[in-house]
Amino acid sequence: MAQITNMAKIPELRRRLIFTFSLIAVYRLGVHLPTPGIDASALAQFFSEKKGTLFEVFNLFSGGALERFSIFALGIMPYISASIILQLLTVVFPYLDKLQKEGELGRRKITQYSRYLTVVLSCIQGFGIATFLESQGGPGGAQLVLSPGWGFRIQTVLTLACGTSFLMWLGEQITERGVGNGSSLIIFSGIVAGFPRAVANTVELVQANQLGVLGLLGLLVLMVAVIYAIVYFEQAQRRVPVQYAKRVVGRRMYQGQNTYLPLKLNMAGVIPPIFASSLLTFPATVAAFSHLPWLQKFTEQHFRFGGWIFNTLEVGLIIFFCYFYTAVQFNPTDVADNMKKFGGYVPGIRPGKTTADYIESVLERLTLTGAIYISAICVLPILLQQKAGVSFYFGGTSLLIVVGVALDTMSQIEAHLLTHHYEGFLGPRVGRLRGRKG
Repeated sequence: MAQITNMAKIPELRRRLIFTFSLIAVYRLGVHLPTPGIDASALAQFFSEKKGTLFEVFNLFSGGALERFSIFALGIMPYISASIILQLLTVVFPYLDKLQKEGELGRRKITQYSRYLTVVLSCIQGFGIATFLESQGGPGGAQLVLSPGWGFRIQTVLTLACGTSFLMWLGEQITERGVGNGSSLIIFSGIVAGFPRAVANTVELVQANQLGVLGLLGLLVLMVAVIYAIVYFEQAQRRVPVQYAKRVVGRRMYQGQNTYLPLKLNMAGVIPPIFASSLLTFPATVAAFSHLPWLQKFTEQHFRFGGWIFNTLEVGLIIFFCYFYTAVQFNPTDVADNMKKFGGYVPGIRPGKTTADYIESVLERLTLTGAIYISAICVLPILLQQKAGVSFYFGGTSLLIVVGVALDTMSQIEAHLLTHHYEGFLGPRVGRLRGRKG
């Protein structure tokens, strides 16, 4: 309570928190504004029959906007996908890599490209959703779309693209003038908004004797264990000791110091499961739009959500993207060269290439452990869905995002408190909270 009081005493932090909550409230209000041309009751019935499928995954990341087919039905995922694509393309195109190394001006240019790519992806996804809804029938043969045709498609594309662009702007404003990462907080608020309904669904299972009291207690214990595991692994890091020799700059001699290089266990964050889910949903999306019976049957048999092939491919893709994204984000050669330039070295390791090889070997072992941890967290909700019929919210990517974003936001709030000579957010006994970026 004392820490919350201290937060209210800092005018700048208070303004940033109010600004952040206000924009999140605008986002949650827009989730309930429907896109024109859709039969809302038929659409609700349609999505009620799609529980436990890929549609529930899409609806999770959109914060419930997809099942309402609101103006924010695409969510902010096109913007995140565009940002990730451009980050990965920096490895392939030297021009983008040069921009990334030019500092603030180069990053602004890459951000501008991300915005353009976001609009393109939003238009493509909006057209695909409009075409898909036109081909689907509601309960009793009712049409989901009131007036099918190009008018509905163009209207849907413009509405959804504008909604995603507005969310992109909201996220950037929160990042710049609020507290925390705006895009992550938008996804965070959408997932948290679905918690009450997930709890209500679990209570209904207990009342219908589909989930016993012991099963409910076991589920609660498992939830606490999963949250603890996420917090532990997201904060875990390997500290590589680094020593700096004495340096003479001009007429001054600077004393050498002992420090460390923090290497996070999960350096890739939630990027691997998001990329893996996107790739695994591609065959089902193509089959739905193609209307070819043999392709739909093949996809349903071999890419069925929750099947052993689906789970195996998801784990394999998560491990692959963990290594790939970590390699993109962290370059051991550059780190070793910078250490050598400033007179730093790892005890017992020769500076230069030997240090780079040592850091890379440590990073590979950490990445493998982090990939196994993310895979276990992401496969858990699928197994619970099949065995106990519980909601996606009780594990997996949703909890990974919620806990990770909460840790990031708390870390930023704590930085504001420490700047103004207040105790940390968790109090003096716990100590300072480490950010996910180490």
